[in-house]
Amino acid sequence: METFERFHLQILKKRIENESIRFIQVIYGPRQVGKTTMVRQLLHQTELPWHYSSADGVIASDAVWISQQWEAARIKYRSNNQHRTILVIDEVQKVENWSEQVKKEWDRDRAGEVDLQVILLGSSRLLLQRGLTESLAGRYESTYMGHWSYPEMNSAFGLRADEFVWFGGYPGSAALIDDESRWNQYVRDSLIETTLSKDILMMTRVDKPALMKQLFELGCEFSGQILSYNKMLGQLHDAGNTTTLSHYLHLLDTAGLLAGLDKFSPNKIRKRASSPKLQVHNTTLISAQHLKSFKEIRTLPVEWGRWVESAVGAHLLNTALNSDLELMYWRHSNDEVDFVLQKGDQVIGIEVKSGRGQRTGGMQAFSNKYNPVKVLLVGDEGLAWQEFLELNPKELF
Repeated sequence: METFERFHLQILKKRIENESIRFIQVIYGPRQVGKTTMVRQLLHQTELPWHYSSADGVIASDAVWISQQWEAARIKYRSNNQHRTILVIDEVQKVENWSEQVKKEWDRDRAGEVDLQVILLGSSRLLLQRGLTESLAGRYESTYMGHWSYPEMNSAFGLRADEFVWFGGYPGSAALIDDESRWNQYVRDSLIETTLSKDILMMTRVDKPALMKQLFELGCEFSGQILSYNKMLGQLHDAGNTTTLSHYLHLLDTAGLLAGLDKFSPNKIRKRASSPKLQVHNTTLISAQHLKSFKEIRTLPVEWGRWVESAVGAHLLNTALNSDLELMYWRHSNDEVDFVLQKGDQVIGIEVKSGRGQRTGGMQAFSNKYNPVKVLLVGDEGLAWQEFLELNPKELF
């Protein structure tokens, strides 16, 4: 099986080398999932001339920086007998008004028939989407690179299924799993803290960053559980109001950390008003903050079941973000279904039975009410959770 990087690399390489394609290639996703590594692999494999630059250390207000990089790529284009040239701008969202600058230079090239193939990389889904929809409509193709799946981590690093459930899908941390204290430190400092204190604060104004961090920690603690915003208020200090919490949860989601799944309902208004089911994007985020070790948790069936359910949820969530699927949960009275996948007007109910004493009666109630395409039991007496982590949820439809 091809690794995560190789899979996306093949798609990008075909697009870049296809001379009939005239779109900006936008690649975005959470911090440290291999976006830059993949593009560097592409640049070293292609025979096309290229220019690469990162906005990581650029002053945000430096409006001419993008134009300077573009001109450097144009010089290479002309010096190579006007042969298609690749321009890569990494962390582009860190430059203010980046999309307007990109639009200006891109349109200038189209008018002058300059054949630059532009690749933009970014870790802020929110900032990129704003710029794409406001300025670059009709000029780009986008690819979401999410957290690595179990088959990808197994193929690239040899992780077993239970190791993946605990250590998750961050490729940069895989080399450290034999030294768990060092692995914990790396995840907390390089991934969690950097995303919370740096990446998210670029997206929008955050009046209470300490509250947002508390919400993230609470979400990791209760991943896989439905928690109303009022209950969250009771758990947090200086929590403000439910609107603030909802906004911060949205920011955590766009950063690839923590999502709040909506309740499945044909009524869109009712769906938006529901209590969220908290779900981490990567079980790494839970494990790195826990006091117990992998070996200790692995011997505790109830505790271990929590990690398995969160790993299944993260697998579904990352698939949904990179496809036309929507992930939700369902609950009515005492009946509950852990996850609901929707594609168009088709739905699938998924229950995870992983040693935590889950009931399956909700599946029958859900089936009677919504006539789903199928209902699936993952875990005891159903499809083994290890097998579920190996399959592509899109193939369930």
